[in-house]
Amino acid sequence: MTAQDEMRLLPWSGPENKPCYLSTDDPDGYMSRLADSIEAIQLGTAGALLEEATEVLDSRDTTLDEMRCLAKGLTGALRDVYRVATSRGHLRATSDPRESAY
Repeated sequence: MTAQDEMRLLPWSGPENKPCYLSTDDPDGYMSRLADSIEAIQLGTAGALLEEATEVLDSRDTTLDEMRCLAKGLTGALRDVYRVATSRGHLRATSDPRESAY
């Protein structure tokens, strides 16, 4: 298992909106792959909402209700992307840069 400071922040919340962490040495394990898959979906959703936001903001026919709906969607997507960025930034900060494939 990994040390406490090396746990992976998962892309979902637990009870009472508390963060969930994964402690494993296996980046190819079921939970790691599930987290990777959910992160990819979240990032894809954020990209689609960004495109929608561009269209909505360019339109003069957008209603206040449509803007509120867009703002709600963007807020959720931003929350997800922030969690992914926090998790990946933490993983990068705790890993040995010489082992990186980038």
